[in-house]
Amino acid sequence: MTGSIQLNDIVVDVTLKKIKNIHLSVYPNGKVKVSAPLRMNEETIRLFLISKLGWIKQKQTKFQNQQRETPRDYIDRESHYVWGQRYLLKVIEHDAPPKMILGHSEMVLQVRPRTSHEQRNTIIESWYREQLKLALPPLIEKWQLIMGVVVKKFFVQKMKTRWGSCNYTRSNVRFNSELAKKPPECLEYVVVHELVHLLEPSHNARFHSLMTQFMPHWKLIKAELNRLPI
Repeated sequence: MTGSIQLNDIVVDVTLKKIKNIHLSVYPNGKVKVSAPLRMNEETIRLFLISKLGWIKQKQTKFQNQQRETPRDYIDRESHYVWGQRYLLKVIEHDAPPKMILGHSEMVLQVRPRTSHEQRNTIIESWYREQLKLALPPLIEKWQLIMGVVVKKFFVQKMKTRWGSCNYTRSNVRFNSELAKKPPECLEYVVVHELVHLLEPSHNARFHSLMTQFMPHWKLIKAELNRLPI
């Protein structure tokens, strides 16, 4: 069941689910969504949202002020980032299958002549996904053993509004391919965050306590990840 609640100039998307607790989220595009138990009526949800209005506006302002990555043209000497390090792009046109080579300070993109901007973007985005797919298994294995949880499947994809997500009923986790551009500790933080959701689905006090137990400095890494361009 879905609907919406208007709070002054803020529209909150409401979804009723078979869950025990209410969950509130503010996304980088400014949208606000709340998931509530099926038994909860609209007035109770509205009162909850009113109590969180200051927090909602604070999150929206933070996202509005957050630095954004400039659109890429995929040309020589353009800056790109891999695991938090800056590389200069070098484009080589060669009549052979496209490939990416990461050097000491260069990211070399080999493409066929007359490869379009969109095709270059597709090649690079696919390469970022592969880097993340290689980096994730050892991290997931490490934290599964520490936490005593099991991840059945993990997925990597481009995500517009979040760094990761967890389907705790199926023990599946998803990660944003953009994480391959961020420092390695940011990826590990997101892995820990999503795996903790296998123990505690909501962002309640227990979730925060578990995060601190497994990764005492997680708030500092979260702040750094949120500070970086998106």
